[in-house]
Amino acid sequence: MTDQAGAQDERLAEVLDAYVARLQAGQRPDREAVLRDHPELGSLLDCLEALERFAPPSGGMVHPSETVDLVPQGAGSPCDFGAYVLLEEIGRGGMGVVYKARQRGLDRIVAVKMILACHLASAEHVRRFQEEARAAAALRHPNIVHIHEVGQCHGHHYFAMEYIEGQNLAERAAGGALDAQTAARLVAKVACAVDHLHRQGYIHRDIKPSNILVDADGEPYVTDFGLAKVFLPGTEATATGAIVGTPSYMAPEQAAGQSAEVGPASDVYSLGAILYELLIGQPPFRQETPLDTLLAVLGGEPKPLRQIDRRVPQGLELIAMKCLARAPSQRYASAAALADDLERFLRHEELEARPPHLVQRVYRWFRREPALAARLATLFSFSTVEAVVYALGRVDSAFHRTVSILVVTWAVTALGLQQFLKRGRWPFVARYLWGTLDSALLLAVLLVADGAASSLVVGYPLLIVASSLWYRVRFVWFTSALSLVSYGVLVWDFYVRRPELQARCYSGFERHVVFVLALLAFAGVTAHLVDRLRSLSTYYGPKGQEGRW
Repeated sequence: MTDQAGAQDERLAEVLDAYVARLQAGQRPDREAVLRDHPELGSLLDCLEALERFAPPSGGMVHPSETVDLVPQGAGSPCDFGAYVLLEEIGRGGMGVVYKARQRGLDRIVAVKMILACHLASAEHVRRFQEEARAAAALRHPNIVHIHEVGQCHGHHYFAMEYIEGQNLAERAAGGALDAQTAARLVAKVACAVDHLHRQGYIHRDIKPSNILVDADGEPYVTDFGLAKVFLPGTEATATGAIVGTPSYMAPEQAAGQSAEVGPASDVYSLGAILYELLIGQPPFRQETPLDTLLAVLGGEPKPLRQIDRRVPQGLELIAMKCLARAPSQRYASAAALADDLERFLRHEELEARPPHLVQRVYRWFRREPALAARLATLFSFSTVEAVVYALGRVDSAFHRTVSILVVTWAVTALGLQQFLKRGRWPFVARYLWGTLDSALLLAVLLVADGAASSLVVGYPLLIVASSLWYRVRFVWFTSALSLVSYGVLVWDFYVRRPELQARCYSGFERHVVFVLALLAFAGVTAHLVDRLRSLSTYYGPKGQEGRW
């Protein structure tokens, strides 16, 4: 038995040696064939390929088939790559790396893009890379980067494209907001390019500042068509539920994975997000993690620009907010329509965009401030019911006055703490103080009313559910603990301080046990759901990472 095991180990060692030799020779071993015969080698092959990918070159000229890091970022030693001499790495994304290169035959400077770690690239990566090349090659517009050649060299799929001397829009805007005229001109030209893209039957789906190059003369160029999708009738759509793009610049329908709803209006939304960022130095939504940003896109509303910076012209605020409308039908009908409105702004003419009416403003405010809006709506409903009860003579004036003071105090406190959160002042302290005051004020109202005998005890599970709006598991449990302590005070009040309340409802102690168990169930379910969302956030990207989904 031992001899058989030893022979098996020797065979596996020989297979691994052959696999490593092929990797080191710059070849692409048939991983699937090896795993068919020896499935137990799966984890070892993963380790070998990862080590081979990140291993430094042994010296001398780096050969393209050995590693995708052909030349280091910035200045480096030139490297031959077919008809091109690679000069330096100038960009890197989730799927590809871009080099500045010189094309020998035509003696011109170009940009060469190829797949990252191509000897490990999956068929899906190759397919997406080829689709990007086809999409870009089909486009001819002065503000879209032109494709010169598509090919394969030393096993590397690549395409050569026009080299733009300058920087991308994200780098240009890194120093702060641009002036209104410059921002409007840039986005108008990009919108014209995107409209050309749409007319050719493509949606970009990843329009963002880093995918817009700006040359020395300030002329913008749209690039990176890795997520472009054909939307002509009869073409196959991305599977429903697939989320592709960059969270801060995604339209809500794109963030929701509703592929059938993603269309030209989704790119218009992204253009509005870029205009928004150019005017104030930050996109409409950028939270601590990509998932938090995605949730904000799905459920929130961007803050009006002039509430952040009064220097932003009202016309540009109207244009940006129209692009950022949640419903695609409420945005500009096309990227060309957006470009036309921006040109009208530059000519000081009347705009297509109009200020929102009162109902729209209220609705958008509710979506921007869900935690505050939920509390104020609940307090308003409660005070309305209490006022009606008082008018019918069922409660005395002292009770009405006390409850009114508590409700007003609650509302004013919520408004003040929301301002602290919005301005980023002690957000941790403000959030927990808000939760503490919610529980304390609910307890005060109940002690004035019928305590544990009151139907207002339903406020406790509502507080727990509302605490999930901040997507913090610890805050959910903190609110739940406060609710349990608060209800414990009511139980003491029910049996010791005001035993007469027992005549108003069933007084058996099991009633309170059931209620406490229900609160714990609410807390557990709510915390579990929030924890699942936080886990997704950890998976999709670390804190502060922009990320592409």
